[in-house]
Amino acid sequence: MNMRSKSIDTIGVPTPGTQLGYSRAIGFALLCALPLALAWDSMRAVAELLTGDSTFSQAPLIPVVSGFLIYLDRRAIFSKVSFGWIPGTALIVPGMIAVAAARFDVGGLGAANQFALLVFGIMLGWAGAFIFCFGAAAMKAAAFPLGFLILAVPIPEPLLSKIIFLLQEGSADVAEWFFKLGGIPYLRQGFVFALPGFTIQVADECSGIRSSLALIVTTILASHLFLKTTWRRVVLCAVVVPLSIFKNGLRIMTLSTLAIYVNPEYLYGNLHRRGGVVFFAIALVPLVVLLAFLQRGEKIPPATVKSA
Repeated sequence: MNMRSKSIDTIGVPTPGTQLGYSRAIGFALLCALPLALAWDSMRAVAELLTGDSTFSQAPLIPVVSGFLIYLDRRAIFSKVSFGWIPGTALIVPGMIAVAAARFDVGGLGAANQFALLVFGIMLGWAGAFIFCFGAAAMKAAAFPLGFLILAVPIPEPLLSKIIFLLQEGSADVAEWFFKLGGIPYLRQGFVFALPGFTIQVADECSGIRSSLALIVTTILASHLFLKTTWRRVVLCAVVVPLSIFKNGLRIMTLSTLAIYVNPEYLYGNLHRRGGVVFFAIALVPLVVLLAFLQRGEKIPPATVKSA
């Protein structure tokens, strides 16, 4: 009799996941499919832009990471679900409008801005679909994964050009500092350096925008996963941009020095074309050290047990 009661309790009482039911999950999937269906004609152009411009290469990974974070914390997020009709609709509607405006290129946005608006509309629609189907409590518990979706949106013009210019300028300044430190003779005019035997230019492609974006995304994710206090997360994220500029200046100096003293082919070889990952890893080292230091400050010493 006891065994029968336990069996009924185990099988008959629905778990929170079962209570949620397939209807919410199906509804969420259908709502997420809406902006994709509306933008279907633009998907080929989107794919070409993703493969042709490395600035946008992080966009497809962000929703995957957000989904994984929600999956990791699914028990807390879906412990109390409801329907968030009003706030969900308040995001879905402008999201669909943004997708439609991007698809029909309202105002002649240009390919890059059209893509940015399209991705923004899709991300906004997906966040709205989540709130619509799972409610305010789930939204609050999943605030970071939902907010993380904004990082999938490419930086629009002319803001992107201004950021690239600042990265170029900062990288050139750091490279010049390294040249002075190493006693390497040079003449500088703007982003152009005349070095012994050749001249280099810190072009848009040399600004480090792609690795800088990857470093920012990685740091924001690490701060969420490994730190608890807001100010420590802000401190960790605040060092990313200067560290990225320093890393890029180091790369310019390294390639130039190797070209001067070893072989000019280093300016065109594999280290130049594919060596970004090496300097990305170098930039990660101080970030990991700082993260470990900030983590230590969060550790609470165990309470001492007083003997009677």
